[in-house]
Amino acid sequence: MRPIPSLNALRAFEAAARYQSFGAAADELCVTPAAISQQIKSLENYLGLKLFQRVGRRVTMTQDAQIILPELREAFGLIEKSLSRLGDGETGLLTINTTLAFAAKWLLPRIHYFQEQYPEIDIRLNTSDRLTQFEQENVDAAIRFGSGNYSGLKSLPIKAVTREKIFPVCSPDLLNRASPLKKIEDLRFHTLLHDNTIQNNPILPGWPQWMEQAGVNEVDTKRGLHFGNSVLAIDAAINGQGVALSCGFVVSDDLKAGRLVQPLSIPCDLEYNYHLVSPANRVNRKVEYFYHWLLVQCEGDN
Repeated sequence: MRPIPSLNALRAFEAAARYQSFGAAADELCVTPAAISQQIKSLENYLGLKLFQRVGRRVTMTQDAQIILPELREAFGLIEKSLSRLGDGETGLLTINTTLAFAAKWLLPRIHYFQEQYPEIDIRLNTSDRLTQFEQENVDAAIRFGSGNYSGLKSLPIKAVTREKIFPVCSPDLLNRASPLKKIEDLRFHTLLHDNTIQNNPILPGWPQWMEQAGVNEVDTKRGLHFGNSVLAIDAAINGQGVALSCGFVVSDDLKAGRLVQPLSIPCDLEYNYHLVSPANRVNRKVEYFYHWLLVQCEGDN
C-alpha cells in the first residue's frame, strides 16, 4: 500500500483551500504561513500535482485541488465523527447549535455556570437559523424555536410555559422623549426596528403580523431600520434607535437590567416555544446533563 501523506500536510491543504489564504490557514492551525507553504509543497511533491496558484496576496485552487478537496473533507469529517463517539459518555466535547439571538442574548451570559458544574465537558457552540443536519454537521443537540414535532428527533421543551410571547421593546430613554408611546397607534411617531431574517419564517411574526393581530392599521409597518439579524435589532433598541419586536425569552436579561422596557402591554401569543432537539436514536449523557441544566436556568429566570 502506498504511504499516505502526513496528516499535517492534508490539514494545511484543507485549511488553505477553505480560506483561499496561507496566512488564514496558518492562524487557524497555529503555525507560520511559511510552514503552511512547506506542507503544501510536500503534498504537491507527493502527488506530482500543482494544488494552488497565487493571485496577488491570495491563492486559488487548481482544478486538481478542487477534485480531491470534497473527499478529503469527507474523510476529515469521518475521523472527527468516529473520535466524537468516544465522548458519548459523560465527558468530552458537547456541540450545541442554536440561533444567534438565543446564543448571544440568553445562553452566553449563563454558559459559564454549566462549565463550573461540569468541568469535564467542553462546549462547542455553533449558530445558524437553518435546521440542523445532525449527522453531517456532527452536532449533539440544537436549541430551536418551534412546535417540537420533528421526525426522527427527540425534542424536549426547555420552558415550563407552552407558548412564547412576542412584544415591542425599547430603551427607557425613548419614553422620556417628546413623542408619546402609550398606545399602539403611537408607534407611528417612532422608528420601527425590523429583523429581516424572520420575513420568510411563518412561525415568527414581524411588525405587519403583530399589528394585524392587534387590530391596528394606522401605522406604516414597512418603514424603519432593517437588520440582518435580531441581535442587531435588539441592540439598536437598547441604544435608543427605535422600537423592536422580540420574544420574551431573548430579552429577559435586558428587561431585568433595565436596558429595555416593554412600553405596550399587548403581547402577541405565539404557537410555539423553545426546545432542545437531538437525534432520537443516540444516547448521549452530556446532552442529558445540558438539558437538565437548561431547566434549572429557566426556573431561575421565573
